[in-house]
Amino acid sequence: MHESQLWESPVLQSVLPVVEASQHVRISEEAIRRVAAWMAYEEFAPIGGGSAGPFDVGPDPDRITNLTMLVNTLNFAFTDFTTSVKFATEYRGVTYVDSEAMVACMHRAISAGEPLLTGEWAAHATHDDLARIFKGNIQMPMLAERAQILNQVGEVLVDRYKGAWHHWTASCAPALYADGEGLLERLPVEFPRFNDVSFWRGREVKIAKLAQLGLWSLHLSLARVGKKTLRDPWRATAFADYIVPVALRVMGIATFTPALTEAIDHGVEIPRDSEEEIELRALSIYAVARLTDEINALRPDALQLISPQVDYRLWKSYHATHHPHHLTRTVMY
Repeated sequence: MHESQLWESPVLQSVLPVVEASQHVRISEEAIRRVAAWMAYEEFAPIGGGSAGPFDVGPDPDRITNLTMLVNTLNFAFTDFTTSVKFATEYRGVTYVDSEAMVACMHRAISAGEPLLTGEWAAHATHDDLARIFKGNIQMPMLAERAQILNQVGEVLVDRYKGAWHHWTASCAPALYADGEGLLERLPVEFPRFNDVSFWRGREVKIAKLAQLGLWSLHLSLARVGKKTLRDPWRATAFADYIVPVALRVMGIATFTPALTEAIDHGVEIPRDSEEEIELRALSIYAVARLTDEINALRPDALQLISPQVDYRLWKSYHATHHPHHLTRTVMY
């Protein structure tokens, strides 16, 4: 079943024990095949870049790198934990929701001349600074945690990498994995805010949502200006967050126990590192990999996909949905 190169990912391999013994989440292989039978014929976002979109900061690779990594440093928790209302903002006549709303706020501040792309700014950013920048329908959740993370990351950038993410990326091998020198290997070591692991029945489960998403986003963004970032992009998995389980549930691929279903539907917080939370994320990674395999079986060689492309297809369709998603208070997604 697991013969394609998608399964070379250490993250994917680490979730398999959870999949095999899951108690709260179930994945339907029949539903995966059913969805693949029609999704295989859709158009997917390319791995080679595409248009810059509404938040373009120009063609300079260094500037693109600094923005992309800043975004993924703060790319978590956009739903109010009490009301379940998602953060949204209006920018240039368009209303953006969830992480896109955050990026819109960043672009607005950068366009106004604020130095968000520097490590010095990150090292000294305060709660009040972020409250001013991230204005929307609600206060963005967890601003205190965001300020603390920015300060920690900014200090490392200033102390070791001349205050800029592009100096850090240039010091790594251009790959996710490269005998310890790969971008994904070094990122959680040097910047602990990206060390997204959980322990399940004594086993370490690697999730690496923001680390993988950040590097995949960087790969796409730099491809637009002719620069290659990753020589092994197929080793990236789905980015386990709040939204992918919703897509899998709506499509009938994932089912939950009655207790977990009730908790999600009524906005009851699912504790970080609980068995339920780990299963939601681990089985999302597995299900997207399986869906990718089944889709690829129906596509020609020239149109083969990797997990992040299928992940984006699911996220883009459901990130602004009114369907309830699980709530977990964490800075990892």
